[in-house]
Amino acid sequence: MDLATVLVAPAALSAISAALAILISLTDKVVNNYGEVAIDINGGSRSFKVNGGANMLVTLAESGIFIPSACGGRGSCGECKVKVNSDVGPHLPTEIPYLTNEQLEENVRLSCQVKLKGDVEIEIPEYLFKIEQYEGVVERIRDLTHDIKEVYFRLTDGALDFKAGQYGQIEVPPYGKVKEPTQRAYSMSSVPSDTNHVEFLVRLVPGGIVTTYVHEHLQEGKKMKVIAPFGDFYVRDTEAQMICVAGGSGMAPFKSIFYDFVEHGTMDKRDIWYFFGARTKKDLFYLDELNELQEKYERFHFIPALSEPEESDNWEGATGLITEVLDEYLRNTISTETEKEGYLCGSPGMLDACMAVMRERDMAEEKIYFDKFA
Repeated sequence: MDLATVLVAPAALSAISAALAILISLTDKVVNNYGEVAIDINGGSRSFKVNGGANMLVTLAESGIFIPSACGGRGSCGECKVKVNSDVGPHLPTEIPYLTNEQLEENVRLSCQVKLKGDVEIEIPEYLFKIEQYEGVVERIRDLTHDIKEVYFRLTDGALDFKAGQYGQIEVPPYGKVKEPTQRAYSMSSVPSDTNHVEFLVRLVPGGIVTTYVHEHLQEGKKMKVIAPFGDFYVRDTEAQMICVAGGSGMAPFKSIFYDFVEHGTMDKRDIWYFFGARTKKDLFYLDELNELQEKYERFHFIPALSEPEESDNWEGATGLITEVLDEYLRNTISTETEKEGYLCGSPGMLDACMAVMRERDMAEEKIYFDKFA
């Protein structure tokens, strides 16, 4: 093969690929022109017509109905489930891992994976109608650790009603190679009484679209969109001991919960054990605030633990994986005679390991509540 062939062949393949991409795009616009489609929700509770062709999650959001989606519609969290009562085609391989056999039989679908090609009838929980999109202005950005920022928004077009522990979605604008607005979910760390503000703790995830924007581009005074409230991670009104476990930005819902207790005078209503796991001392934050709560409230117990403390940390607290520390306390310190509830927020791996420990220590599965980061 001569040099000319070597140089020309890749260029020719590139030109052919580009031409095919353009042809496919044009074909989709011309051949797959689905026109106007009707969406019926909950047997006529809501109904409207939209342009077909986009996925159900995006189309519903554009119509003011927001389905939970921690991953922003990437199909990696499995939260955007809706029951579909009409034929929208078979389940896709991207949906099946997130659906139980019963959900498959009932035609529950991931709305981000369903393309609207015709009229559709769906069922969703009524509380989703209360989720709204707010305009917010960034009033404060504060570095909590080397990779976690506290971002405090002032809402300019309405008051936010939520339960301590719930989460919201932040939308960032296009930037760099990101060509469209992108949303991701974060637990709210502010107290519900502060209805005109909302606060999030955002940890930098390498390659994360929203986290990169927040850490490298977001500035005070910037206008942003916030969609909230989502989720059923909130404290149940019982007298059971609360066994709380978090790591990293999983601190957010617990900050909201604990200070909501303080405002309502219920901090000493029940025993609260708060385990927070980190690698080294530089990954810890809010230590002064949490230690102050522990000194003030007899039934609040704060147990930070480092899995890989550095010599310079001079760490005298609990050491080891947070699951090991949790297990030790459940075996030797926390009362076994009083009913317990688990509240967890963090990475999927940490949560799964903590739930295994809790089950092994006879905590009821149905009494373990969690927010799992996708």
